[in-house]
Parts: sequence; structure tokens; C-alpha cells
Amino acid sequence: MLCKKLLLSLLLTLLATAPVAAETLKIGLNYPQTGRYKDQGLQQRLGAFLAVDEINKAGGIMGREVELVIRNTSGEPDKGAKNTAELIDREGVQMVFGGVSSAVAIASGRAARDRNRIYFGTLTYSNATTGAAGHSHMFREPYNAWMTAKVLSQYLNTQHAGDEYFYITADYTWGWSVEKSVRKFTNTENTDAHKGVKTPFPRALITDFRQALEQAEQSGAKVLMMVLFGDDMVRALNVAYEMGLTKKMQVVVPNLTLGMARQVGPTIMEGVVGGSPWVWSVPYQYNYARGKEFVEAFSSRYEMRPSTAAASAYSIVYQYKDAVERTGTTDTRELIRALEGHRYTFLKDEQYWRDFDHQNIQTVYVVRVKPRNQIMEDEYSADYFEIIDSMPGDEAAQTRQEWEARRKEAGQPLNL
Repeated sequence: MLCKKLLLSLLLTLLATAPVAAETLKIGLNYPQTGRYKDQGLQQRLGAFLAVDEINKAGGIMGREVELVIRNTSGEPDKGAKNTAELIDREGVQMVFGGVSSAVAIASGRAARDRNRIYFGTLTYSNATTGAAGHSHMFREPYNAWMTAKVLSQYLNTQHAGDEYFYITADYTWGWSVEKSVRKFTNTENTDAHKGVKTPFPRALITDFRQALEQAEQSGAKVLMMVLFGDDMVRALNVAYEMGLTKKMQVVVPNLTLGMARQVGPTIMEGVVGGSPWVWSVPYQYNYARGKEFVEAFSSRYEMRPSTAAASAYSIVYQYKDAVERTGTTDTRELIRALEGHRYTFLKDEQYWRDFDHQNIQTVYVVRVKPRNQIMEDEYSADYFEIIDSMPGDEAAQTRQEWEARRKEAGQPLNL
């Protein structure tokens, strides 16, 4: 009997002193698995999973294994907000990131704010995301429409000064934002001289793009500004090529990604100009060691080159890790304070999270699609972009005064 008691006591002691596995740290990715922006959504997922696997192999975040919980937004704002609520309320995620459509990111960010969680915008270019609709819990990793327009105008005002423009624009917050910004900085605000047409979103048909392109052709414009994204840009550009417009006009796609270029293909894409916060050749052209590591790890794992969306998602996971480890907590308020004003160097040169609007300030680029033979020389047939211009982030971004002016117009407070 005594022996049994001693054995039981020893067992209880061992159980009491045994190390307890740290609870999994959950983060939520809210992205389009279906819909017009599904390719950009897939790239986010691939970039995020790579980051999570690397972090877990290195010991996790403060000893806790990271678990990535995913949801499909289908590119719909209401669904994005619902997903965010479920990720936080049911799954217990500590942070949410994602988006492709700015309308989805804005709606999702509000749902996160209402539950006291940070939302990182992974691919959302509307000025409103960190402008009129910005708030304390929204951080945007990529550039915005204003920054796109500034860097593009620097190039276009030199190469196409005095030329007539024609705008084909997706009819929602991102499209309006980009067109307005590009018109401002290229001095094409006169809509009688520089005409344009809006195409439905998110359910534009090929006939909508053909009608818009027929108007562009009839206008006699020299610059065709295609403010379209994802599958919409792919469809429209294919029609433009069939009509011979890519030979008659300089096609500009303000927010150009590798995924979109791959979908269209090198023959049709040749010579198209666009803006980007990052392309996979940047680390090699400017010798950014950590950026090269990411490109090589991603390429080896998935047998394809990473796009801007993949780099953004990958960077966000690491930025969250860094903030948690610098503060020693997952408390949202502490993390917000830790991110505000924080400077870091990761996949390219120095970036920082601006304190007053939570916009990520970084170098932005103008790229032009290379000839087919150069694109195909790459191991993955993906060397699409030649960097033809760039601008420092502080020069490209809105000033505090300009940001406050937009907030006043929207009836929003001048502090997040």
C-alpha cells in the first residue's frame, strides 16, 4: 500500500513539473481563393505559408508555434468582414492580414478594429485604406495610389509630355483612387482633353472592355491608362492586343504584378509600363541579400518566381513576429505602438511604418515589360520586368498636410 502511495506521489510530481507545450499562436489570412483576383490571392497564401514554416523551424514566435488560419473572401467586402469576425471570434487569431480589393481590405480592417486586432493590408492600393478610411488598427504594407501616381508621373511626364491620355477604370474605390491620383500628377485632369470610361466591378464582361477600348481607339490618345487589376486587366489587355492597340498606344497598367503579366504572357505584355513596390529582380539589381534569400526559397519551394503579393504577405508575417518579440506580448495596443515609426530593412532597402497614418513608406519603382526572348531566359520564364525609374518613399507619399486635407474632406478626425 505504501509503495502504491509513493508511486502515485512520484507520478503527480512528475506531471506537475513536466514542461507544458506553449499554446499555438494563430494568425489569420483573409484572401480571395476565387473571383477576379484569385491569382494575387494565391501568391499571398504561398508567401505567408513560406514565412510561417521558416519561423516555426526557427522556434516560432517567443517559443510558440505559429498557425496560419485561412479564409476565402471571394473578393467580396461583406464576406471579408464576416471572415475577419470569425477568425477572431471563433478561431482566436491574434492578427489578421490579407486583401486584394481595397473595398475588401477596408471592410475587413473595420471588423478587426471592432475586435481590437491589427489588420495588415497585404495588397490594397486605394488611398482610402490608410487615408479617409484609415484607423488605428489598419497597417498597409504595400504602396498606395498616390505613391503609384507620383512615381509613374515622374517617368510619363518626361516620356509623354503633351500626349493625350485615355483612362479605362474599374468602377470602385481602388479604380477611382488611382485614376484621380494619376490624373493629378500627369496634368491630365481635364476630362474633355483626356477622356475615360468606367467598367463595372466586380462583374465586368468582355463586351464592357471591348466597348471601352473602342472608345479609346476613337479618341486618338497616345497613352492608354488601364486602371484595371487581376483577371479584369488580363481580359482587357488581350482584347487590346487583338484590336492592335498595344502597337498604337503606350499601355500603362498603374499597379502591375508578375501574376498578371504571366497570365497575359510575354508576347502581349511586351512594352507595357506600370508601377510596383517590389518585383523579384529588385534584390538582384540592387544587391539586397535578404531579398535574394526570399526569392530563392520561394522559387525552389514552388517552382515559380514570387510576385509583389507574395513578398507583401511574407514581409507582414515577419513584421508581426518582430513586433511581438520586441514588445514581449501579443497585446494589440502594445503592438500598435511598437509598429508606429518602426524602421527596418528586409527584402529591399529601408522601410518604415509611418506613425500618423500607418502607411508603409518605401522605395517605389516604374517597370517595363521586357521582350519575350529576355523573359524566357530566366529559369522559370519569368524575368518580365526592367526597372526604368524609381522614387524614394518619403518623396512619393502624401505629406502629413496632404493626408490631413483628405481626412477633413471625408469628415474624419486628424488622428487615427
